[in-house]
Amino acid sequence: MHAIVLVGGFGTRLRPLTYAIPKPLLPVAHVPMIRRLVNRLADGGVTDVVLALGFKPEPFFAEFPDNMCGNVRITYAVEETPLDTAGAIGFAARSAGVSGTFVVANGDVMTDLNVADLISFHARSGAKATISLTPVDDPSQFGIVETDELGKVLRFVEKPQPGETTSRFASAGTYVMEESTLALMPGTEKLSIERVTFPQLVAEGSLYAMATDDYWIDAGRPDTYVQANCDVAAKLRHPEDAAIHARAVISESAVVSDSVVSAGVHVGDRASVTHSVLLGGSVVGDGAVIEDSIVMGHVGNDARLSRCIVGPTGVVQAGQVVSDGRFPNEESA
Repeated sequence: MHAIVLVGGFGTRLRPLTYAIPKPLLPVAHVPMIRRLVNRLADGGVTDVVLALGFKPEPFFAEFPDNMCGNVRITYAVEETPLDTAGAIGFAARSAGVSGTFVVANGDVMTDLNVADLISFHARSGAKATISLTPVDDPSQFGIVETDELGKVLRFVEKPQPGETTSRFASAGTYVMEESTLALMPGTEKLSIERVTFPQLVAEGSLYAMATDDYWIDAGRPDTYVQANCDVAAKLRHPEDAAIHARAVISESAVVSDSVVSAGVHVGDRASVTHSVLLGGSVVGDGAVIEDSIVMGHVGNDARLSRCIVGPTGVVQAGQVVSDGRFPNEESA
């Protein structure tokens, strides 16, 4: 079975990290997001993954030099111009010769969803397409999905106000689709699956949804990327998920809590790191304090960072105190 994985975004919310590394290749607990996703799809029966690409395809080629991820074959569909979600799916499906039932997944979503269960639900429903749903605490921040008791989607409500819907379920970014849906996604121009294709299927009565309460997080924002790293490391399902990599160098007088520290990181004397991600090659100086941040560059002695991103070429000067900063910033990147 094929899966199309949407990885063509620009990763603007995680800049300046994503100037150098496409978002799906950023690690979550030391393993690139895309590898975790492909492994999950494989567990659900997927044998072939098509990466729908546009921005920076070369790093993906380098990540999978033999076009394999475990036992899953990897192929690429590289857009010349951005095609949005449905456009990218249609283009990728035709590029790879996808036929029959196929899966679609967003490349920056971390979830424990059982893909095989979603495929089975889809087959039983007889739908043209089935979407996974996840409960959300604040429906006003999401596109909310209403269904009947059998799972047929009745309507979408974008960021509803209080009293506008009783549903608390949002699309979780994994879909199962039939080949017939490609007639609605020609793949030749920009087209949104959320705003155009799904409403067309709702009008036909052929879109269903399966709700679960599995772990789910959109890791595409700085805060959620940090949280995803900490969540996966906390589960300790595999030795490689340990929060602090065996090849990280951390001073005995440093304090690291609720954080993920990659191989090749150096944390100096008396430094404090809380709810943050230190990526490979980063250096944290003596006495530095880092909170709710992502660091891949150099943080000077006694600097204090809160909710910051330090890219691979970023330098925080000794003694600097910064909240909500980017190093280098947009102007100098």
